[in-house]
Formats: sequence, structure tokens, C-alpha cells
Amino acid sequence: MPIDAHVLAVFTVTTIIALITPGPDMLFVLGCGVRGGARAGLLATVGVITGDALFIAAAAAGLAVLLTAFPIVFTMIRIAGAAYLIYLGVQMIRNRDDARADDAAGGGMTGRRAYLNGVVSAMANPQTFTFMVAFLPQFVDPAAGPVWLQFAILGGILIVLEFVADGTVGVLAGRIGTVLRARRAVRRRIDAATGTVFIGLGVKLAAER
Repeated sequence: MPIDAHVLAVFTVTTIIALITPGPDMLFVLGCGVRGGARAGLLATVGVITGDALFIAAAAAGLAVLLTAFPIVFTMIRIAGAAYLIYLGVQMIRNRDDARADDAAGGGMTGRRAYLNGVVSAMANPQTFTFMVAFLPQFVDPAAGPVWLQFAILGGILIVLEFVADGTVGVLAGRIGTVLRARRAVRRRIDAATGTVFIGLGVKLAAER
């Protein structure tokens, strides 16, 4: 094991504390679960951690140097992601989804769409990449062994913990949402509330520096 057990324990505890604090990813998963059911909430979580895994791989590959040298890339990703989230929110509020797709998903979002939106949501937040670049190296010791292997171990632990935290939120939200969606009037309010959350996330992302 190229990472000291004490360092690994500190990393795990610190990561858990960071993950249980509600953030954009957790709110996104919550919205997908409420609107599309437990399956959508779980697949949205898988989408989010897919995006995070790509960020971890990029951080390990040293792309932080490139993106830091060209901050315009961060800005472009942030604006594009914010626009997409706002678009999703508006579509939910207007409730223009195909009813047959709603029935197939047991709600207002198919599993495939939840997953893809999760990937986009994660990748659209450059702060996640910044966090990976700033956080993971604190627990990496080049003298202890291959740096890429240490990144892989730490990143794997982070992803597993995130799946447990956000996945639990998504599944619970999905079960509650399934009961509420049985009433059409309540379903409309769920669509409006979820759309508002997505728009709020988009506006927040666009306003960040």
C-alpha cells in the first residue's frame, strides 16, 4: 500500500465531512430522484461520479497546469453548463416532456437522461476539478510510491463514498417522489420545484468566479 494508513484514515474522514455537506451535486441528484423516481436518482448519482472520475483522471494527468494557464477554458465550461441547467429547469417548469416518456420512467425523467444529465452537471462545474486538484495532492507523497497509483486509490475512495452519500439521497427522494407523483396536481408542483432548483443551480454556477 503506497499510502500510509493514518493518512488514508484522515483522507476518508475529511472526505465524508465534505460529502455530507449539501452541494450542487447532491441537490441535482435530489431533484432527479424526486422527479424521476429512485432509479433516476441512483443513475443521476452514477452520472455525477462519472464526471468526477474524469476530473480525478485529469488531475492525475496534470491537466491542472494547462487549465490554470488558460482560465478561459474554465469560464467556457461554467457558462455552457449553467445554460444547460437553466434550460432543463425551464423545460421542467413548462412541463413539456412527452407523457409516454414520463410513464416509462415512472416519473418525469428516464434513467438514461438522468445519467447523462448527471455527467453534464458534474463536468459543468469546474470548481469540482479545482477541488480535486487542491484536495487530493495533499494526501499524495511522491516518495511513498507511484503518484498515479496514489491518485487512483484516493480517487476510488472518494467516488465510493460519494456514491453512498448521493445515492442514498437520490433513492430516498425517489421513493418519496413516487408517492407524491400519484397525484397530478402534486406532480406539477414537483416539476415546478425541481425546475426551480435546476435554474437556481445554473444561475449560481454562472455567477461564480
